[in-house]
Amino acid sequence: MGKVDDKQALKEWRVYFNNLQKDTAVDELSPLERVKKREQLEKNPVEWIKFFFGQYATHEFAPFHIKAINRICKHEEWYEVLSWSRELAKSTTVMMCTMYLVCTGKKRNVLVISNSKDNATRLLKPYKDSFERNSLLKAYYGDMREFGSWTAEEFSLTNGAAFRALGAGESPRGTRKDEVRPDTILVDDFDTDEDCRNPDIVNKKWDWFEGAAFPTRSISGKLLVVFCGNLIALDCCVKRAGEKADHWDIVNIRDKNGKSTWAAKNSEEDIDRTLAKVSTRIAQQEFFNNPLSEGEVFKEMTWGQCPPLSKLQLAVVYGDPAPSNSRNKATSFKALFLIGYYDGNFYIYKGFLDHVVNDEYVNWYYYIHDYVATNAKYTISLRITNCKILFTNKSFCRCSPPKGRKRVLFPFHPTRAKSPRNSTE
Repeated sequence: MGKVDDKQALKEWRVYFNNLQKDTAVDELSPLERVKKREQLEKNPVEWIKFFFGQYATHEFAPFHIKAINRICKHEEWYEVLSWSRELAKSTTVMMCTMYLVCTGKKRNVLVISNSKDNATRLLKPYKDSFERNSLLKAYYGDMREFGSWTAEEFSLTNGAAFRALGAGESPRGTRKDEVRPDTILVDDFDTDEDCRNPDIVNKKWDWFEGAAFPTRSISGKLLVVFCGNLIALDCCVKRAGEKADHWDIVNIRDKNGKSTWAAKNSEEDIDRTLAKVSTRIAQQEFFNNPLSEGEVFKEMTWGQCPPLSKLQLAVVYGDPAPSNSRNKATSFKALFLIGYYDGNFYIYKGFLDHVVNDEYVNWYYYIHDYVATNAKYTISLRITNCKILFTNKSFCRCSPPKGRKRVLFPFHPTRAKSPRNSTE
């Protein structure tokens, strides 16, 4: 967590605090009417959040927000990882979900974990201040503060719930509240850029989470784990958590069509301006969950007109099927490109790069086949890396021969050399 992050966090907190101060207007319902309204609101976590945190939720929720709120609030035993881009309110969403679960009595012992005790305490502050200053909560649930157990790092409520801030590596002993072991573990800003440069530190922090923090749960009880963080490195704790989670939600600042994923808050112009001020590496890491290292990015791209296909001395379709058969963004990319050689230069004519199932990957070959047939009657060579997948992946074999019988069978030529590390634009 650097100085820029600290200043941004302070700015966001001031906005949140000011909104809480504005939230002092309490309705004029009678106590009985409030009980009925509260019971009605508790049936719908999204509406509950909008009512009690309406001044803070200043922008309409996007569909991915609503889906995440329902997953987190409606599963007693659940492991969720939110890899949302910056400016998509992942921490805020989790905070409001947790407030719903605690106020309604569904969860009673919350651990807030971060890369350090200070940062965990900062993340706990919005919860504490909500119980202190949110007048709507007080009007509908009473003053829930348990005096004598009210500090910045740890506090308890009159309904028996407790919150505690915990830094990575800190002993989690003593986290039981009466007979209740932790039933909610919230992990946020657990990875840091510096830590992720050292595999030993990543291993140490992950071992602590799995070996010390996670086992504080009750085996017979229901545990909610929510990990917040975008992918800042090829190997980080968020990635490891995502691979174990019941649901790993990856949402970038823009969708696959290049549109803002939260248009109600982030306009295209604002996104363009922000991305224009940072390097490709930072933009991909912070806003697109695509961690890159120097040397993995093509710094210079030459754009121009390609010669006609008919003039090429050589044309190759080069593909990488990748081992996965899924559209999940956490899996490997599949790739296929038509490359031509003419007069000492290589040209890229058409290409595909995406998370797709094998059936769609096979379709790419036919799309390029049609492209070549339309533009020139030319013989192209088909090369494929990871050729072993063609013979060991049953799902790939099932979709390829039937298409070939209907149209044309492609004679693949496997590459013989070991594949180097992939480059990314």
